[in-house]
Amino acid sequence: MTVIVGVRYLAVSGAFAVATRAVRPGLYAGLKPQIGREIGWSLASAAIYGVPAGIIAWGWQARGWTRIYADPGAWPLWWMPVSMLLYLAAHDSWFYWTHRWMHRPRPFRLAHAVHHASRPPTAWAAMSFSPLEALTGAVVIPALVFLIPIHVAMLGVVLAIMTVMGVTNHMGWEMFPRAVVHGPIGRWLITASHHQRHHQHYRCNYGLYFRVWDRLCGTDRGLGSFDRPARRN
Repeated sequence: MTVIVGVRYLAVSGAFAVATRAVRPGLYAGLKPQIGREIGWSLASAAIYGVPAGIIAWGWQARGWTRIYADPGAWPLWWMPVSMLLYLAAHDSWFYWTHRWMHRPRPFRLAHAVHHASRPPTAWAAMSFSPLEALTGAVVIPALVFLIPIHVAMLGVVLAIMTVMGVTNHMGWEMFPRAVVHGPIGRWLITASHHQRHHQHYRCNYGLYFRVWDRLCGTDRGLGSFDRPARRN
């Protein structure tokens, strides 16, 4: 599972890095040392994510421990999209509050500084975490499979959304059309423009998928810009 998580990261981040080179040539110019660090930290995070994922996969297939099911008739068909949304909402809630906690001074130094060392973040930064931060992210989905029934295909969709949004929110440009980002959907959905402001100002825009918690808690500061900041020595 560690290999799978690592290969998935390399494939998806690599694909969006290639797309960035085509769509925004020169955007990552001069960032080769930073990208190397991002890849190193991300592969270390993949090892941490792989441990609970492997235990869950084995427990599901060999022991029937989880509430993952493969028979579409085991639950009503309407439950499939509902369960997917429940997983995304639960993951988003966990991420918001742990992410906000990690922006307190001491947790930031211990756990989150590695991620914010990417200035500006790139498509390779999605999993660039310290071991402590990686651990907080690695337990969420494995915990949910013991609590909320989900079809294996919907679990795959959740993991795909998690991976793609994690990468695209850090790649330094907006892939969604303006009508989405600045329209009614964009008021509730996090895109690269929204997360960019978090990396610019730190104490705002903590969500992962949705802007609900940010809006409820007064931490939503709107959309950021993609102006390249001056490099720090």
